[in-house]
Amino acid sequence: MRNIKTTLGMEVLSCKTPDMVRKEIWVYLLAYNLIRLLMVRAALLGDLLPRQLSFKYTLQLYIAWRKPNHENDDERLGKLLILIAHKQVGNRQGRIEPRAVKRRPKPYPLLTKTRKMAQEEIRKNGHAKKLK
Repeated sequence: MRNIKTTLGMEVLSCKTPDMVRKEIWVYLLAYNLIRLLMVRAALLGDLLPRQLSFKYTLQLYIAWRKPNHENDDERLGKLLILIAHKQVGNRQGRIEPRAVKRRPKPYPLLTKTRKMAQEEIRKNGHAKKLK
């Protein structure tokens, strides 16, 4: 799940209510399954295992592919599947992963004081600048 969150950009959910958060999570899972389905179809086309294909590469190709084009959709889909099957990942068994947390940089600073103190400071001085 952690990998899905990072790859699909759902580290921070934008909805406010619990019901909408559930819906947002379901939409992300639907998108994840769509990408996996493309990988399965491409793997069948290329006589490969879906595990041999790159999820991130498939996602990037799909995002570029879905832009409007005047070609026949079936023809475009075939080309997309060929491109997906073309990029294979290596055999990664026996990998050693560090036991450390790698946090993605965020555009805002960490909250290092109580929320109430931070709110009072914002009322007095305005919001801090975004980090780059």
